[in-house]
Amino acid sequence: MAGTDTDAVLERFVSEIPLVVPVVAVWAHGSLALGDFQPGRSDLDLIAVIESPLDGKQIDRLASTHRRLLNEEPAAAKLHCSYMTRTALPGAEENHVTWAHGTMLERPVTPVTRRELLDGGLTLHGPPPAELLPPLACGQLEDFIRRDLAEYWLPATGRPLLWLQDVWVDLGLLVLARATVTLRDGRLITKGEALTELPALGAPADVVRDIRERRYADPEPISHLWRVRRAARARAFVWRGIKRTLATSGNPQGPPTGMDEP
Repeated sequence: MAGTDTDAVLERFVSEIPLVVPVVAVWAHGSLALGDFQPGRSDLDLIAVIESPLDGKQIDRLASTHRRLLNEEPAAAKLHCSYMTRTALPGAEENHVTWAHGTMLERPVTPVTRRELLDGGLTLHGPPPAELLPPLACGQLEDFIRRDLAEYWLPATGRPLLWLQDVWVDLGLLVLARATVTLRDGRLITKGEALTELPALGAPADVVRDIRERRYADPEPISHLWRVRRAARARAFVWRGIKRTLATSGNPQGPPTGMDEP
């Protein structure tokens, strides 16, 4: 499915987590479910549906199980899982207990994740997503994407130091391409497909090549000069792309104002 190490982590997770919390189903979404998984680079994005809300002791035991898995299975470093109570499945963007980046926190399961699950979520345990998850309300996905672009990514283009990091360059351009396609065509695309969309959106070819090599190859270390130049070009492209996408995607309020181009 995704490689020996990944398979081993998933098998252990599916067999051990029900011993700690009452699990109804376990689903994978993201690149693992969409066919663009890159071992050692892609996250293992999981959703566990549980029967009832977790108390403090259950959360502590759950965290201990995740830490043990992390210590014993290196591939578990990429494993993230949100625990959704069965009764909370209809709730839009509620916070759920989540294991991510080596700690327990709370965060929502977004409409993008819900759509991924309904379109092609990978069932690892229990019934498939379509049997438990209600469909998205009309416009719910599009409203979330526009809000994410306007309230999170657009302000981020005004913070130059962020874009010196590989992760911001990668995610910024890929999120923009994926959002543009969803708002334009109504479909979700993978990160690999987003890379093929970026040239048509006017993305700098050398920045796209940089992202592709980092995702699918073993690139050489880059110079400080190129990192600075890449940061400026990436955030300027993302700024312009967000403005254009919001202006042409049926946003009733139009694109955000009051932010100058970086």
